Amino acid sequence: MTARPGTRSPYLTVYRPSPDASVRLVCLPHAGGAASFYVPVAQALAPRVEVLSVQYPGRHERHGDPLVADIATLADKIADALMPYTDRPYALFGHSMGAIVGFEVARRMEDAGRGPVELFASASRAPSVERRGEMWHRAPDAEFVARVQSMGGAGSELLDDPDIRNMLLPALRNDYRAIEQYEYRAQPPLACPLTAFAGADDPRVDVDQVRSWAHHTTGPFTAEVHPGGHFYLADRREAVLDTVTGHLQDRVLRPCS
Repeated sequence: MTARPGTRSPYLTVYRPSPDASVRLVCLPHAGGAASFYVPVAQALAPRVEVLSVQYPGRHERHGDPLVADIATLADKIADALMPYTDRPYALFGHSMGAIVGFEVARRMEDAGRGPVELFASASRAPSVERRGEMWHRAPDAEFVARVQSMGGAGSELLDDPDIRNMLLPALRNDYRAIEQYEYRAQPPLACPLTAFAGADDPRVDVDQVRSWAHHTTGPFTAEVHPGGHFYLADRREAVLDTVTGHLQDRVLRPCS
């Protein structure tokens, strides 16, 4: 469960190598999330689509690596790691914080002439939507944990265990600091198509904020609203992946210019 032989970046993990796949999907986790969040996606899409899961520093096998508390810096590092994988068409899929990181990666890759065939943004307000009012990362531990757990998500109950909580909190708080202090820099919109997904009952991101992603592409834009909250994806994975694979088939067969 490591990156493809010949690459040395710890940022990318391939759980289900699919050497015959015609397209790749690069998946970016939410705040506090790990590459393993996308194991079910890799299993569902192989061998038609090869899934590359991004592993941020400070978790799992990268537990001892220095944390990155700046979205722009994180995007720089991921874009560098992704360059060897652009021998085939690829798309980006990011959930929550991962959507913003994915957007910044897409910017860098398009600037380098190696842009994705599509960006899929899940459970995230658009980059240009103001975030300054949210400072969960500054809350005391007990309050911070309660807020994170209120969002749901697989494994959030692990924060009830003091030992596990102490192990997870540094990366979790770091990620919330990164996304809450993210500053959107106005630049031309992306050229690639963009699809945004929302949970109808997401307490942190409303549907209109998700639909605002339309302002960030000159290509086709689609918005889908699914039942559920911030982690609607757990129950709606099959439906979301049906959309993703349908779009990938269309983009790969008829790439945007």
